[in-house]
Amino acid sequence: MTPIHETQAMIAGMDPVRLSGVVRFCTLTDRQVVAAALPHARAMVREEEGITLILPVDHPAALGSDSPSMIQITLQVQSALDGVGLTAAVADALAQVGIPCNVIAGHHHDHIFVPEDRADMAVAALRARAAS
Repeated sequence: MTPIHETQAMIAGMDPVRLSGVVRFCTLTDRQVVAAALPHARAMVREEEGITLILPVDHPAALGSDSPSMIQITLQVQSALDGVGLTAAVADALAQVGIPCNVIAGHHHDHIFVPEDRADMAVAALRARAAS
């Protein structure tokens, strides 16, 4: 599939899908704990404070996390890594209905993490934005 560069085409084609399972962002500093948890992670980010893994809420490494329970929404459009405007459109659509979000871009898709209790509303807001 060819990545989409054009802003309106990315937005119109975002097709948000809610993934099953609830996750938490967890910052880990112990390399052994990271190595054991990594196969269960949805994503990893290396930061100065430690390694952030997005883990299922029931994973032992996530049990001590005080981050909120989140749901992952994957945008099905294959947006180009150098495309402009999709992240802004997503953040704006969710901000208009008061939903915070965290965005992680993979090579093929963008992944939006929203509070568990607002996930259905987030999907609806993103679908409405795609249709406008």
